[in-house]
Order: sequence, then structure tokens, then C-alpha cells
Amino acid sequence: MSLKTTIDAQIKAAMLAREQGRLMALRDIKKLILLEETKEGKTGELTTEEETKLLTKAAKQRKDSADIYRQQNREDLLEKELAELTVIEEFLPKQLSEDELRAKLEEIKARVGASAPSDMGKMMGVATKELAGLADGKAISAMVKALLA
Repeated sequence: MSLKTTIDAQIKAAMLAREQGRLMALRDIKKLILLEETKEGKTGELTTEEETKLLTKAAKQRKDSADIYRQQNREDLLEKELAELTVIEEFLPKQLSEDELRAKLEEIKARVGASAPSDMGKMMGVATKELAGLADGKAISAMVKALLA
């Protein structure tokens, strides 16, 4: 089942349950999907990879906004962003744990032959493609730095 179909079903369920916060977050996700599908040069259907990239971007935006609201002591807006982030994360693939991430990066390190900090770019290129949606870019970068240090 496509993400769009799943979101539509979830929207109906949220409407019936009268969950306004969840409903708004689901409608935002649907809006993002529709905008992406109707972009110039698109075929109309998104691939699973494109859906994951779209949701990852939306989750990152919510995290960044939540950080800003936390710094400004805006609890009302912070709660809204965190609630939307929770809904978005339901549809993202499970994130790798620190140990799983380390194991994957060590395997990539051996495959590309990286051994010094100067090989970080080569390793990051492969890692970000393979681990897209499975780990945060900042976490990947920090772990690669630690492995190559």
C-alpha cells in the first residue's frame, strides 16, 4: 500500500476519533505528497525512496523548529511541533541504533578503503546514500569522524 493511501486511511480514522492535532499533521503530510507528485517533470506517483526522503525532510524541519521554540521558551508551539514530529515518525523506517550504525559504517569503511580523516568525503557519499532514512545525517557524520580519527 502506498504512503498516500495509508495517509488517507489515517486521516479518516483521525476524523472519526476527533483527534485534531493528529489530523492536522496527517493533512500536512498529504499536502507534501500532493505537492511533490504535481511538481513539474514528475509522473504523478512517488517511489518509496522519494516518500522516505520527503518524510525525512519534514521530520528534520519539525526538529529544527522545536529546537528554536525550546530556546525561545514557546511551550505552546513546541508541543505542536513535537506532536507533528511523532506522527511523521510513524511513517518513517525504524532508525538505526548507535551500535547498528557503527556496524554499518565500519562495513562501508572497509568496502571503500577509508583509513584517514581525508577519506571522510568518500565515505560520507556512500554512507548517506545507503543509510538515507535510517539514520540522521548529523549522527552519520559524527560517527564517521570518530571512526576515521
